[in-house]
Amino acid sequence: MRVCLASTSPARLMLLRQAGIEPLTLAPDVDEDEVIRAVEASEARTLAPDEHVLLLARRKAADVAARLVLEDPTFDGLVIGGDSMFELDGEILGKPHTPENATARWNAMRGKTGVLHSGHSVFRLGPGREPSEAHAVAYASVTFADDIDDAEIAAYVATGEPLHVAGAFTIDSLGAPFIVRIEGDPSTVVGMSLPTLRRLARELGVEWTSLWRAL
Repeated sequence: MRVCLASTSPARLMLLRQAGIEPLTLAPDVDEDEVIRAVEASEARTLAPDEHVLLLARRKAADVAARLVLEDPTFDGLVIGGDSMFELDGEILGKPHTPENATARWNAMRGKTGVLHSGHSVFRLGPGREPSEAHAVAYASVTFADDIDDAEIAAYVATGEPLHVAGAFTIDSLGAPFIVRIEGDPSTVVGMSLPTLRRLARELGVEWTSLWRAL
């Protein structure tokens, strides 16, 4: 049983490897901003965070699954796609991209609790079978220390780590000492909820243990 991760995220790859899975990785060809813009325009509303992350997770997984069906018809296994957003005080915080944005985020997050929304989409592919899909959203709340000072924020931002991750923080690297509590599955905050993926795989008729060291 093979696994393809529809992402080039180092954190998601590391998470699967730590869980005993060695996946193929393929970058989805999805313009995330355009997908959200088009759906929100057609429905004349702003998508809620859980809808946002689930839509993108499903589009990413679907793109890679369709490619595999055409390019590798012998592929027998799962395609996993994901997307994450951090919500603080009702505001959605994606990747900050710039040091200025990351610094502002951390100034706002000190001593507060936010919610990480993580969308998951899993496709089951196999020769001679129609692709099938299962999906879900997982949540975890994250509380930040209230005594983080400006020098610590500046030093953390200077490492570059928070610039390209949802919410501008990690729990599996340099950002971990600034987080005092997590409620929910910690792997959700890293990038994907492993218990959620296990449940989705089972919905598709695949036992999680059959994926260990799969390629």
